Amino acid sequence: MMKKIFLLIVVSCQLSVVSGQSSLSGSLSMDSKISFDRSEKINKDATKNINENQKSPLLAGALSFVIPGAGEFYSENYIKSAVFVAVEAAAITIGLIYDKKGNDQTNFFQNYAELNWSVLRYAQWTLIHLKELNPNLNPIDYQNKVIQNGKVNWDELNKLENDVAGRDGRDGKVPGSYYSHRLPKYGEQQYYELIGKYPQFNVGWNDFGNGDLNTPYAYGDPLTEKFRYYSIERGKANDFYNIATKAVIVVVVNHILSALDAAWSAHGYNSRLEMHASIEKYNTGFNTVYYPQLNLQYSF
Repeated sequence: MMKKIFLLIVVSCQLSVVSGQSSLSGSLSMDSKISFDRSEKINKDATKNINENQKSPLLAGALSFVIPGAGEFYSENYIKSAVFVAVEAAAITIGLIYDKKGNDQTNFFQNYAELNWSVLRYAQWTLIHLKELNPNLNPIDYQNKVIQNGKVNWDELNKLENDVAGRDGRDGKVPGSYYSHRLPKYGEQQYYELIGKYPQFNVGWNDFGNGDLNTPYAYGDPLTEKFRYYSIERGKANDFYNIATKAVIVVVVNHILSALDAAWSAHGYNSRLEMHASIEKYNTGFNTVYYPQLNLQYSF
């Protein structure tokens, strides 16, 4: 019996393009006097190797949910990874910038209000013109309650506002209907919002009537210059915060989309990568020869 002393290695590669999809495939065949057990071990090792190279969609999704683009990088989809990272960086940067702008603008318009709007002036004018606002009310009933030692009692002021806007039991009308809101406590966010939003608080600005508390006012009269300016500046802060909020929404959406895309990318990677290991059996006369057949296919 002649012994085989040569090792035949055949490597063939075939490149094909079908419907826009390319695939690279090849086969490696080895002819030798090896045992079936040895060939089976090669087959198992090859299968194990391809399993180790596959990507976990669950892990890819989890990585991108924590850090957008990480799952795509893990799945070797580097372009998508760069896109998600860029979106995340841009959104975070914009959010931080406009949140700081909002804070700075808020400090500006609040300081402006401290210098130009006074709750004491607002309360004093209301008491002076109480009969005009609601003929059913007597200023004496509120004089020593709303203002005490030069300071405003907030609870009494809110009660006064309620009474001004109260119903007239005789005809059902609301004589002081333009007192539609109660002034929130000093320093609250709503405090700074309302004094520059509703005409009711126009009289509290120091340019109203050139500071003369006896200046009459009717709902619908022109607002003061400082009231209008303050409203514009407060609106700028809201605009800055709105942009920052939208940036936060983009960050959240980017995490979710990146996680879904990463899981899909990992699945696609596994679909494109296929490895098959098998043992081909050939009879040559009185001898049986086993050929380890290893096929690797990657589509892109």
